[in-house]
Amino acid sequence: MKLQRISAIIERDMRKFFRSPALMMSSMIFPLMQLIVLGYAFGGKIKGIKIALVDQDRTAYSRDLRERFEAIVAGPQTMQVENYNSVSDAIVDLRAGFVRAVVYIPVDYSRRVDQGNRPRIAFIEDNTDNFVTSEILTRMQDLVKDINQGLNPFQPGQRLTVPLPRLNPLVDLQVVELYPYIEYIKYLLSGSIAMSVFIVAMIGGGITFIDDKSRGLHEGYLVTPITKTELILGLIFSGAIKGLMAGTTITIIGGLIAGIDRLWDPVRLFYLMIVLGTTSVAMISFMFLLMVRVSDPLVPRAIFGVLNTLLYFPSGAIYPVEGFPVWLRWISYIDPFTYAVHALKALLLKNTGFSGIYSDILILSGFSIVLVILSVAFFKRQI
Repeated sequence: MKLQRISAIIERDMRKFFRSPALMMSSMIFPLMQLIVLGYAFGGKIKGIKIALVDQDRTAYSRDLRERFEAIVAGPQTMQVENYNSVSDAIVDLRAGFVRAVVYIPVDYSRRVDQGNRPRIAFIEDNTDNFVTSEILTRMQDLVKDINQGLNPFQPGQRLTVPLPRLNPLVDLQVVELYPYIEYIKYLLSGSIAMSVFIVAMIGGGITFIDDKSRGLHEGYLVTPITKTELILGLIFSGAIKGLMAGTTITIIGGLIAGIDRLWDPVRLFYLMIVLGTTSVAMISFMFLLMVRVSDPLVPRAIFGVLNTLLYFPSGAIYPVEGFPVWLRWISYIDPFTYAVHALKALLLKNTGFSGIYSDILILSGFSIVLVILSVAFFKRQI
């Protein structure tokens, strides 16, 4: 055994390492990125939740309630209030996911306040996200508590000189949950399905693409009448079929494990296939764009963990986007994971139908078209 030979092997391996800047950067940046993203992606203060306010009383009492909502919007900024004229329209948007809750002030609210006859406010919540639901409900309970302090004629410690009234003058907050109780495993299912598609995209669209390129398979295709556009489209749609198969498998098995109701509804399955198909094309296209100019087979393996952290956790798969800081929200806006997870949650947890997923499908489709065009433009022959 000679040290000179060992040092020669060490020198060669270190030279190879330093010639791969992507590998060097990922080994140093990944732990830091994981710290930053995960540190801000969990437990943040939830802000900007859209709620619908339906005021059918339209009196000074209900106006006071609206002003209190405006104070929450201007102060803690927990909620964004949107006024609706009818409860039915508000509930339609609630089911479609455009708002997270509905506050309904009935037409007899002021009359009951004047009579001291338990005035009621209805709070209809989308309880598929326990983090958001608990935050809004806490704000609503605090708001009603403040109102009741002004309505209660007997403050703590006050000596009563008249008998208590038979009617209860305090406002009653009636909470209505739109859906049955949602276990956290059901909440996580959408993210797991999207992750399965991403893994197939990483392996089939990234690693396999680089390995085939290094073996000269792509050049073999291109000496035939096949054009580079046809080659890219063929590889993307092949990877998308694999992603669709993986996503469908996880959807069915995971749905059975989590106990998703009416999983075999043919209409729901049809919409799920549309979402999984568009998600697969978007993920594969994204991988191809990243790898279209890469030749080093170590690069896709090196950046796998970075992409996993950067795409999965800001998507709202584990914690709502409303709890992210501004810079992390911007990442979620351009993250295809975000729209895949939102559409899957809309179908699996709420069964909204097409009204709850059409915007996500349009965004993912547009995302895919742009990425395919860029992939074809950046593709370069090796010879």
